[in-house]
Amino acid sequence: MKQIVIDPVTRIEGHAKISIFLKDDGKVDHARFHVTEFRGFEKFCEGRPLWEMPGITARTCGICPVSHLLTSAKAGDAILSVKIPPTAAKLRRLMNLGQIIQSHTLSFFHLSAPDLLLGMDSDPVGRNVFGLMATDSELTRKGIRLRQFGQEIIEHLGGKKIHPSWTVPGGVREPLSEDSLKEILAKVPEARATITTALELFKKLLDDFPTEVASFGNFASLFMGLVTPDGMWEHYDGKLRFGDSDGKIVADQLKPDDYQSYIGEAVQSSSYLKSPYYRPYVDESSSEGKAEEAGIYRVGPLARLNICERMGTPLADEELREFRDRAGGIARSSFFYHYARLIEILASTERVENLLNDPDILHTRVRAEAGINQLEGVGVSEAPRGTLFHHYNVDENGLIEKVNLIIATGQNNLAMNRTVTQIAQEYIQSPEISEGMLNRVEAGIRAFDPCLSCSTHAVGQMPLHVQVLSSSGDILNETWRD
Repeated sequence: MKQIVIDPVTRIEGHAKISIFLKDDGKVDHARFHVTEFRGFEKFCEGRPLWEMPGITARTCGICPVSHLLTSAKAGDAILSVKIPPTAAKLRRLMNLGQIIQSHTLSFFHLSAPDLLLGMDSDPVGRNVFGLMATDSELTRKGIRLRQFGQEIIEHLGGKKIHPSWTVPGGVREPLSEDSLKEILAKVPEARATITTALELFKKLLDDFPTEVASFGNFASLFMGLVTPDGMWEHYDGKLRFGDSDGKIVADQLKPDDYQSYIGEAVQSSSYLKSPYYRPYVDESSSEGKAEEAGIYRVGPLARLNICERMGTPLADEELREFRDRAGGIARSSFFYHYARLIEILASTERVENLLNDPDILHTRVRAEAGINQLEGVGVSEAPRGTLFHHYNVDENGLIEKVNLIIATGQNNLAMNRTVTQIAQEYIQSPEISEGMLNRVEAGIRAFDPCLSCSTHAVGQMPLHVQVLSSSGDILNETWRD
């Protein structure tokens, strides 16, 4: 069997590669997405005090530290056995909305827009944010300011834009000031106008990418995310729902702290990234391949829009109806992650305004004081990339004995593998390797917005070394891209 190797793939937080396996006739048999680094947060957190966990685990990701802050603090709430003050819950929600806005904006405007606006086959020299600036400087500036809006929400609450030490077990450290409230509220109209423009632009672009829509991870799967008791879109609290590609609710109102009953964690010898799957669909004795076949599910903006009954805000609800009309119901194509991401930004701007107009938002009681009352706690919230789980076991003194983290990128691992295979089967028909083909494989992974080192890869293109090998290991063709 011949093999194409793309190494490295740097569009996640760390290092990865893609192997594409060809049959003797040159057709693609399958592809595999490998994560080739190991970070070890689950292990080196052992022995640390519970109170340090939000700050430590936030360093898991420099792109979405807020997601880990919130989820870790929620696990801490469970161990303290406290119900945090209502204002603290609202402030946590506000920070998470800021996180969704800034992260989704970065994904769309910096990482994906060069492909979408300039073309998948455009000159790679200009297929970056500088090329966008030269083509449409006004839109590019608006995208930068929209991300700034999300970051400033985080800064107003936590004191800084990255790794704020603000969310803690029991609530938050400090309340929101009236001056900060006014500053954030004044910028909501501009943010809403920008995301409305981006949505209209993307909807016009959809007709330009029919092959990509059909081949970028377009397959049946389950979808998972948080919803409210009445099935509304949720990003911080609520219960879990699994739905299928036909719109059927497979399981609903599942308790997050019982996640091990319905989420299994497979491992692959070819990757350090876990491969979670929906446990009820997979027999415990089944192989890894069976888990991939039967238990695959997706998380993140596409999943959240597929499983919810409504967004819960007027403008986003209108966009959700159009989204489903364009998708023909449930959106199966992972290309629609971009579309869902934009709708979530719109919903977040609406919810930010609603929270800032809530009379409770300036109350100063924002933390519940308690000691260790439980030896185990699970925290769950929606990160921009999908549902995030933190599961801690502690001793009587609150020292961490065991940590299990289920990250959104891992939950999309099986789907990303299938997406890479589908794209490769669509575009690789011979040993000849075009730059556009490499870019589409890259763009297929980027649609999921896996946990990236965005500051490093937001500009330019990833380096690739691709080889086509014969079954005996001889190099038939190879190409480099620096």
